[in-house]
Amino acid sequence: MQRMTALFAAALLSAGLMSAAAHAQQDPAQQDPAQQDPAAAPEQPQAAAPATDFSDEQLEQFAEASQEIVVISQEYTERMHAAEDEASQQEVQMEANDKMVEAVEDNGLDVDTFNAIGQAVQQDPELMQRVQEKVQS
Repeated sequence: MQRMTALFAAALLSAGLMSAAAHAQQDPAQQDPAQQDPAAAPEQPQAAAPATDFSDEQLEQFAEASQEIVVISQEYTERMHAAEDEASQQEVQMEANDKMVEAVEDNGLDVDTFNAIGQAVQQDPELMQRVQEKVQS
């Protein structure tokens, strides 16, 4: 369950990252608060900062998976809002997480690496720019 929660959080980060790159509209309630307030991100200790030595291939895989996750996230967000009760919402969320895991793995990454890149991108503006360049190309 922790793996799915982490992936869902990374998906929301990706949605924010991809929408910024593509200038797409994204529901502000879905974005990571640290992404909305850049001053919130630096509060994390330096020792906990993720590695930023990802290969160009991994960044390309991350960008491709992120684009797919944005579509999945938008589709399942609509379905979650339409769900009638909490049990239905949880079912929709689990299905969305399964689809997101599949998208990550289909692009050649494991979930942990995808999440690590997502965290690093959030904390490293240069890395974020590299990923955005991959998205735009």
